[in-house]
Amino acid sequence: MNGRDTTSEPSPRPAASRVRIDSLMPSDMALACEAAGAAKAGRDAIGLLVLGVLAGAFIAFGAIFMTVALTGAEAMPWGVGRVLAGLVFSLGLILVIVGGAELFTGDSLMIVACASRGISVRALLRAWTLVYLGNIVGAVATAGLAFLAGLYGAGGGGVGRTALAIAAAKAGLPTIELFFLAVLCNVLVCLAVWMSFSAQSVVDKVVVIVPPIAAFVAAGFEHSIANLFFLPHALAIELWAPPEFWSAIGGSAADYASLTVAGSLHNIVVSTVGNLIGGSLMVGGVYWFVYLRKR
Repeated sequence: MNGRDTTSEPSPRPAASRVRIDSLMPSDMALACEAAGAAKAGRDAIGLLVLGVLAGAFIAFGAIFMTVALTGAEAMPWGVGRVLAGLVFSLGLILVIVGGAELFTGDSLMIVACASRGISVRALLRAWTLVYLGNIVGAVATAGLAFLAGLYGAGGGGVGRTALAIAAAKAGLPTIELFFLAVLCNVLVCLAVWMSFSAQSVVDKVVVIVPPIAAFVAAGFEHSIANLFFLPHALAIELWAPPEFWSAIGGSAADYASLTVAGSLHNIVVSTVGNLIGGSLMVGGVYWFVYLRKR
């Protein structure tokens, strides 16, 4: 005994109870991203394909929400309308991340697992190919369902007019501009996916997903999978909408001369390449270099 009265002194608290961090730190996020990439590559082909179909449909739902939200938004200041469009489009990636699906643009981050030699280049390309094919099926099929449901006629034809305007602008983009819009787009998409690795709850995931997605839509960046909905849906309207629709909107298919099959394919090809470079090199590659290269 040293004569000190220790009855009023608090007992030492373990370090873990003194410091509590709910989200993962970036170095741990890199490990989680690496593990997720390896798990994705290990899925069977049909599983990847089906999850890809789901993601294509989920992104299409976000695109439908965006088209409806922009209908009649001409009365708003331009920037406000674009921000609104981005906020509602975020539904697509929220469904992908929380609901569980495989999105080609987000799966650009699988490059982390490949660079760490957790998966082979062949396994990476296999996964990307299957997911991309699934995304095409999901997005285009949803575009067809939206057309058959007569969504374009909603709002007195206003939804169809908005869909045509969105797609015509995309199909008319010059190659260089389109490429860099796609690069920038997937930087933000992959940052949203990257930050979701730190989230510990559904609410956390939603909170980190919405701002980057809203930003890329508001800025007019180009997302290849979303465009697999926007362009086929608008082409279907242009080709097969009845005369009553054109009368309702006071226009004709000739008003959207840039909206062609060739222009649409050009957009999809160029935006796909730009998305892949933006996500894999400028996000996945950079974070791998910073946190995992020494291993």
